[in-house]
Amino acid sequence: MLSNKHLLDWSCIVSQQMNHLSLPQVAGLATWSFGMVMTKSSSLTQVSNFIAKINGEKANTVRQRLKEWYQEASAKTGNKRCSLDVSSCFAPLMRWVISLLPRKIEQIALALDATSISDKFVVLSLNIMLAGCGIPMAWCVVKASEPGSWKPHWQKLIEQLQDAIPSRFEVIVTADRGLYAPWLYQLIVQARWHPFLRINHQGTYRIPPNQRWRPLAEVVRTPGQLWSGRVVCFQTNPLPCTLLARWDIGYKDPWLILTDLAPSQADPLWYGLRSSTECVYRDLKSDGWQWHHTRLLDPNRAERLLLAIAVATLWMVMLGGDAENQLLSSQHIPCSQPLHPPPLRQVSCFLQGLLTLIANLVNDIPIRLHRWSSFPSTPVDAFYYPNSS
Repeated sequence: MLSNKHLLDWSCIVSQQMNHLSLPQVAGLATWSFGMVMTKSSSLTQVSNFIAKINGEKANTVRQRLKEWYQEASAKTGNKRCSLDVSSCFAPLMRWVISLLPRKIEQIALALDATSISDKFVVLSLNIMLAGCGIPMAWCVVKASEPGSWKPHWQKLIEQLQDAIPSRFEVIVTADRGLYAPWLYQLIVQARWHPFLRINHQGTYRIPPNQRWRPLAEVVRTPGQLWSGRVVCFQTNPLPCTLLARWDIGYKDPWLILTDLAPSQADPLWYGLRSSTECVYRDLKSDGWQWHHTRLLDPNRAERLLLAIAVATLWMVMLGGDAENQLLSSQHIPCSQPLHPPPLRQVSCFLQGLLTLIANLVNDIPIRLHRWSSFPSTPVDAFYYPNSS
């Protein structure tokens, strides 16, 4: 079924990391992710036609096999039908990424995000932020018009990932203003992670033991100011926490961020890591797998296809980061020392991975993923990962 040398190499790597899956499930995941990378598309038609050409198969045969990979058991043919449990892959995905990070890294940043896929779905995802890019680690797909609270979904996603991250790691979890809720703050703390949640300017806070409530809009009044301190936030639903405020010149609004870390242990600049979330969906959509053009209508099938998208994205980001480190080494810039400020990145790690893979295949270099020697960093990354050798 997998006769192409490079596809076989990639299938072996996927099998090692997803060894809880059956052989057909691993083969399907490897084939889908390999085809996506090579065609820059998540289209069933494009991927199946490409795989058919390199494998010497009929396009319709490959198409049926790839289609059945994301279908539910009742829609498949044969006596050994089963549905792929996507959630069983979240922890292995996280462990896979951690195994490729520099050995001394003990800090990671996650971002909670909700994004629409045309008018069909809303994808709730937990993404790991790396070197100006991001990779989906856990997700849930709901219909765009589906009523109900997102709380059970976020709770399940956090629970599915929390044991996959070593206890020695410091984990910050960022979320934009639209996702803030007291229960979300508590869920993150209960997972032994650190919330880094941006809030709106409405509402009040007080500085204990003072009982006077002050407007949040007055924490920082003009650009160029910053402030941090232990507070009780919100008079209606009081929350003891640390409030971080920063208003950079040139920005319309300040950042107001709530965390459980002490003021001396946190910096509002870390919230800047969340900007990589925008890159996640640019990579999944226009720059990468054209996910926004999907014709899938069933959210469960979309969740399964998103697993292949996540694996393809992991491959490109981690390969691109390794290539960037090798480039710095060839320029005699010591990877053991963080750069202040780091050089501006002209090509994202995601696109660097795509270019590197194509060059490697043209030069007949086997497909491999290596542990990063250092953390390929943007200015904000360098601040959060100061000892990435």
